[in-house]
Amino acid sequence: MTRNKSSMKRVFDGAAALTAVVVLSPVLLAIGMLVAFSSGFPIFFVQERVGFLGSPFRIIKFRTMTVDAEQRTRGQWITADSPYVTPLGRFLRRMSLDELPELFNVLRGDMSLVGPRPTLPEQVARYDDFQRRRLEARPGITGWAQVNGRNSISWTERIKLDVWYIDHWSSWLDLRIMLMTIGQALRQQGVDDVPPPDNIVGG
Repeated sequence: MTRNKSSMKRVFDGAAALTAVVVLSPVLLAIGMLVAFSSGFPIFFVQERVGFLGSPFRIIKFRTMTVDAEQRTRGQWITADSPYVTPLGRFLRRMSLDELPELFNVLRGDMSLVGPRPTLPEQVARYDDFQRRRLEARPGITGWAQVNGRNSISWTERIKLDVWYIDHWSSWLDLRIMLMTIGQALRQQGVDDVPPPDNIVGG
Protein backbone atom coordinates (compact mmCIF):
# COMPACT_ATOMS: atom_id res chain seq x y z
CA MET A 1 0.00 0.00 0.00
CA THR A 2 1.51 3.36 -1.04
CA ARG A 3 2.00 6.27 1.36
CA ASN A 4 -0.75 8.33 -0.35
CA LYS A 5 -3.23 5.47 -0.12
CA SER A 6 -2.31 4.92 3.52
CA SER A 7 -2.85 8.61 4.35
CA MET A 8 -6.22 8.70 2.58
CA LYS A 9 -7.32 5.55 4.37
CA ARG A 10 -6.24 7.01 7.74
CA VAL A 11 -8.35 10.16 7.23
CA PHE A 12 -11.43 8.09 6.41
CA ASP A 13 -10.80 5.75 9.36
CA GLY A 14 -10.59 8.62 11.83
CA ALA A 15 -13.79 10.28 10.65
CA ALA A 16 -15.74 7.02 10.43
CA ALA A 17 -14.52 5.73 13.81
CA LEU A 18 -15.40 9.01 15.55
CA THR A 19 -18.89 8.91 14.04
CA ALA A 20 -19.32 5.28 15.05
CA VAL A 21 -18.24 5.95 18.65
CA VAL A 22 -20.77 8.78 18.95
CA VAL A 23 -23.62 6.80 17.38
CA LEU A 24 -22.84 3.59 19.25
CA SER A 25 -22.05 5.20 22.62
CA PRO A 26 -25.32 3.91 24.19
CA VAL A 27 -24.47 0.39 22.99
CA LEU A 28 -20.90 0.64 24.29
CA LEU A 29 -22.15 1.86 27.66
CA ALA A 30 -24.81 -0.86 27.88
CA ILE A 31 -22.33 -3.65 27.07
CA GLY A 32 -19.83 -2.28 29.56
CA MET A 33 -22.46 -2.28 32.30
CA LEU A 34 -23.54 -5.82 31.42
CA VAL A 35 -19.94 -7.07 31.62
CA ALA A 36 -19.47 -5.36 35.00
CA PHE A 37 -22.74 -6.65 36.44
CA SER A 38 -22.32 -10.21 35.12
CA SER A 39 -18.66 -10.90 35.91
CA GLY A 40 -17.21 -7.82 37.61
CA PHE A 41 -14.26 -5.65 36.62
CA PRO A 42 -12.26 -4.99 34.51
CA ILE A 43 -14.70 -4.35 31.70
CA PHE A 44 -12.03 -4.38 29.01
CA PHE A 45 -9.52 -6.98 27.87
CA VAL A 46 -6.23 -5.33 26.89
CA GLN A 47 -3.43 -7.24 25.18
CA GLU A 48 -0.28 -6.41 23.25
CA ARG A 49 -0.51 -7.01 19.50
CA VAL A 50 1.71 -6.17 16.52
CA GLY A 51 0.54 -3.43 14.17
CA PHE A 52 1.64 -1.39 11.18
CA LEU A 53 5.23 -2.16 10.12
CA GLY A 54 5.74 -4.23 13.25
CA SER A 55 4.92 -1.51 15.79
CA PRO A 56 3.45 -2.94 19.04
CA PHE A 57 0.21 -1.59 20.46
CA ARG A 58 -2.39 -2.59 23.05
CA ILE A 59 -5.67 -3.81 21.60
CA ILE A 60 -8.89 -3.08 23.52
CA LYS A 61 -11.88 -5.43 23.59
CA PHE A 62 -14.78 -6.07 25.91
CA ARG A 63 -13.76 -8.84 28.30
CA THR A 64 -15.44 -12.12 27.36
CA MET A 65 -13.59 -14.46 29.70
CA THR A 66 -13.41 -14.84 33.46
CA VAL A 67 -11.12 -12.40 35.26
CA ASP A 68 -8.43 -15.04 35.91
CA ALA A 69 -8.64 -16.67 32.47
CA GLU A 70 -5.51 -15.12 30.96
CA GLN A 71 -3.31 -16.31 33.84
CA ARG A 72 -4.85 -19.80 33.88
CA THR A 73 -4.82 -20.38 30.12
CA ARG A 74 -1.62 -18.64 29.01
CA GLY A 75 -0.45 -20.18 25.74
CA GLN A 76 -3.70 -22.09 25.17
CA TRP A 77 -6.19 -21.52 22.34
CA ILE A 78 -9.51 -20.45 23.88
CA THR A 79 -12.64 -21.52 22.01
CA ALA A 80 -16.12 -20.12 22.51
CA ASP A 81 -17.23 -23.22 24.43
CA SER A 82 -14.36 -22.97 26.93
CA PRO A 83 -15.46 -22.82 30.58
CA TYR A 84 -13.35 -19.67 30.86
CA VAL A 85 -15.65 -17.82 28.45
CA THR A 86 -18.60 -16.26 30.26
CA PRO A 87 -22.20 -16.74 29.02
CA LEU A 88 -22.32 -13.05 28.09
CA GLY A 89 -18.91 -13.42 26.47
CA ARG A 90 -20.18 -16.18 24.20
CA PHE A 91 -22.95 -13.91 22.99
CA LEU A 92 -20.58 -10.97 22.48
CA ARG A 93 -18.16 -13.15 20.51
CA ARG A 94 -20.92 -14.67 18.41
CA MET A 95 -22.18 -11.22 17.42
CA SER A 96 -18.62 -9.74 17.24
CA LEU A 97 -19.70 -7.07 19.75
CA ASP A 98 -16.57 -7.65 21.85
CA GLU A 99 -14.62 -5.96 19.04
CA LEU A 100 -16.42 -2.59 19.31
CA PRO A 101 -13.87 -0.97 21.69
CA GLU A 102 -11.30 -1.38 18.92
CA LEU A 103 -12.87 1.78 17.51
CA PHE A 104 -10.72 3.60 20.07
CA ASN A 105 -7.65 1.84 18.65
CA VAL A 106 -8.69 3.21 15.26
CA LEU A 107 -9.01 6.74 16.67
CA ARG A 108 -5.52 6.44 18.14
CA GLY A 109 -4.11 5.34 14.80
CA ASP A 110 -3.13 1.86 15.98
CA MET A 111 -5.71 0.17 13.77
CA SER A 112 -7.91 0.67 10.74
CA LEU A 113 -11.56 -0.18 10.25
CA VAL A 114 -10.49 -2.69 7.59
CA GLY A 115 -7.23 -4.61 7.39
CA PRO A 116 -5.52 -7.84 8.45
CA ARG A 117 -6.43 -8.89 11.97
CA PRO A 118 -3.64 -8.06 14.46
CA THR A 119 -1.62 -10.94 15.83
CA LEU A 120 0.45 -11.67 18.91
CA PRO A 121 4.19 -10.83 19.04
CA GLU A 122 5.14 -14.51 19.40
CA GLN A 123 3.24 -15.31 16.20
CA VAL A 124 4.81 -12.46 14.26
CA ALA A 125 8.26 -13.57 15.41
CA ARG A 126 7.73 -16.77 13.37
CA TYR A 127 6.53 -15.04 10.18
CA ASP A 128 8.37 -15.73 6.96
CA ASP A 129 8.93 -12.95 4.40
CA PHE A 130 5.56 -13.46 2.70
CA GLN A 131 3.64 -13.53 5.98
CA ARG A 132 5.36 -10.33 7.13
CA ARG A 133 3.64 -8.53 4.25
CA ARG A 134 0.53 -8.50 6.46
CA LEU A 135 2.27 -5.76 8.43
CA GLU A 136 2.30 -3.40 5.43
CA ALA A 137 -1.18 -2.18 6.40
CA ARG A 138 -2.66 -1.18 9.74
CA PRO A 139 -4.51 -4.10 11.31
CA GLY A 140 -8.27 -3.91 11.03
CA ILE A 141 -11.40 -4.55 13.06
CA THR A 142 -12.56 -6.55 10.06
CA GLY A 143 -10.83 -7.61 6.88
CA TRP A 144 -10.91 -9.41 3.56
CA ALA A 145 -10.06 -12.72 5.23
CA GLN A 146 -12.84 -12.14 7.79
CA VAL A 147 -15.54 -11.84 5.14
CA ASN A 148 -14.16 -14.73 3.08
CA GLY A 149 -14.37 -17.45 5.67
CA ARG A 150 -13.04 -15.91 8.88
CA ASN A 151 -12.21 -18.79 11.26
CA SER A 152 -13.60 -21.47 8.94
CA ILE A 153 -10.62 -21.27 6.54
CA SER A 154 -7.01 -22.24 7.11
CA TRP A 155 -4.49 -19.76 8.45
CA THR A 156 -2.45 -20.13 5.28
CA GLU A 157 -5.43 -19.05 3.20
CA ARG A 158 -6.24 -16.18 5.56
CA ILE A 159 -2.71 -14.81 5.17
CA LYS A 160 -2.97 -15.04 1.37
CA LEU A 161 -6.27 -13.13 1.48
CA ASP A 162 -4.73 -10.45 3.73
CA VAL A 163 -1.83 -9.92 1.31
CA TRP A 164 -4.26 -9.82 -1.63
CA TYR A 165 -6.18 -7.07 0.17
CA ILE A 166 -3.02 -5.01 0.65
CA ASP A 167 -2.15 -5.31 -3.05
CA HIS A 168 -5.68 -4.45 -4.23
CA TRP A 169 -6.82 -1.90 -1.65
CA SER A 170 -9.37 0.73 -2.62
CA SER A 171 -12.03 2.75 -0.79
CA TRP A 172 -14.71 0.75 -2.58
CA LEU A 173 -13.15 -2.51 -1.42
CA ASP A 174 -13.19 -1.26 2.18
CA LEU A 175 -16.86 -0.28 1.84
CA ARG A 176 -17.68 -3.69 0.37
CA ILE A 177 -15.90 -5.45 3.26
CA MET A 178 -17.72 -3.39 5.89
CA LEU A 179 -21.12 -4.16 4.33
CA MET A 180 -20.23 -7.85 4.09
CA THR A 181 -19.11 -7.79 7.74
CA ILE A 182 -22.51 -6.51 8.87
CA GLY A 183 -24.23 -9.27 6.89
CA GLN A 184 -21.98 -11.98 8.31
CA ALA A 185 -22.44 -10.73 11.88
CA LEU A 186 -26.22 -10.92 11.48
CA ARG A 187 -25.99 -14.42 9.99
CA GLN A 188 -23.24 -15.45 12.44
CA GLN A 189 -21.14 -17.02 9.68
CA GLY A 190 -17.59 -18.26 10.22
CA VAL A 191 -17.55 -17.56 13.95
CA ASP A 192 -16.34 -20.99 15.10
CA ASP A 193 -12.92 -20.81 16.74
CA VAL A 194 -10.35 -22.80 14.78
CA PRO A 195 -6.83 -22.88 16.32
CA PRO A 196 -3.85 -22.38 14.00
CA PRO A 197 -1.61 -25.40 13.34
CA ASP A 198 1.70 -25.33 15.22
CA ASN A 199 3.62 -24.59 12.02
CA ILE A 200 1.25 -21.91 10.69
CA VAL A 201 0.92 -18.44 12.11
CA GLY A 202 -1.36 -15.58 11.21
CA GLY A 203 -4.02 -13.19 12.46
